[in-house]
Amino acid sequence: MSKIDHQLFSTHEHALEREPCPECGAALVIRQGKHGPFLGCASYPACDYIRSLTPSSRDIEKVLEGSACPDCGQPLAIKKGRYGLFVGCTQYPACQHMASLQESDDTQIPCPACGKGHLLSRTSRYGKQFYSCNDYPHCKYVVNDKPVAVPCSKCGWGIVVEKRVRGTLRLICPQKKCGHQNEQV
Repeated sequence: MSKIDHQLFSTHEHALEREPCPECGAALVIRQGKHGPFLGCASYPACDYIRSLTPSSRDIEKVLEGSACPDCGQPLAIKKGRYGLFVGCTQYPACQHMASLQESDDTQIPCPACGKGHLLSRTSRYGKQFYSCNDYPHCKYVVNDKPVAVPCSKCGWGIVVEKRVRGTLRLICPQKKCGHQNEQV
């Protein structure tokens, strides 16, 4: 029969002490939020001090060697955020430089709404592809299906979109009032 080492189960005085709040001196307690547990001041709402339980470098997936932040010159890293992966400065929050991993693809199709910009391929925060005018916020034209630089034969709108309808690829006018369809040859 093995002996139990009672030193493993002994408590120490410092194990029961709570860390004081740096702002008001009250104890910090573990609280639960929508993004997980965090440390918060026990005298909330009088004191609203909070601190994350996880280290801030947890969101860094990979440091990009040989890259430099255009704002501060420090290395850039691939980070994981609320809306997926992105490129950001390793000195965050001191430097707030960010860039998207997905490049927007310029289709060179002129925007039919304003005539000034071109339609760009973009990705929503849910991963769905859409096409919008690069003259945003002046022009807010958006289309969900792939545009084709062919005017509608019925209403004359500047583009039609490719859409698969019942197994066949069709060219459809994106204007709700028109809705003209042609089978693609």
